[in-house]
Amino acid sequence: MTSPTASFELAQVNVARLKAPLDSPQLKGFVEALEPVNAVADAADGFVWRLQDDSGDATDFRVLGDAWTIVNMSTWRDTNALTAFMYQGRHRELMARRREWFERLEEAVTALWWVPAGHRPTVTEAESRLLHLREHGPTPHAFSLRTSFPPAGP
Repeated sequence: MTSPTASFELAQVNVARLKAPLDSPQLKGFVEALEPVNAVADAADGFVWRLQDDSGDATDFRVLGDAWTIVNMSTWRDTNALTAFMYQGRHRELMARRREWFERLEEAVTALWWVPAGHRPTVTEAESRLLHLREHGPTPHAFSLRTSFPPAGP
């Protein structure tokens, strides 16, 4: 689904619960892949912005009141751009190994929503959207790639 207007961007958040500390040998492959995968995202067609700290990634941010849960958040031109990045190349390779590094969670770990172009979502905003999706299922307020909604006008 492509945005009918450039006045909206697609925000995405995903969370993962670590199986071990980030500096552990078990997570070495994940940590080493962060910089190259982020570089691919930054250069991807349709990429707009991603949450990052001074180190260039978002591993210092924690969410949902859990010291073991890390967050990734970004904005994209539309769902097609996000999907193209997620399921190709380096990111796809990383996703294939996620069970080595992260616990399997039963509830939704990814939420999408439309934001006004130029808006940079906060971690608190992202938590709220993810919790809404978990509680209510896909709605225009928070949805998934499988069940998405078009941007709503003002």
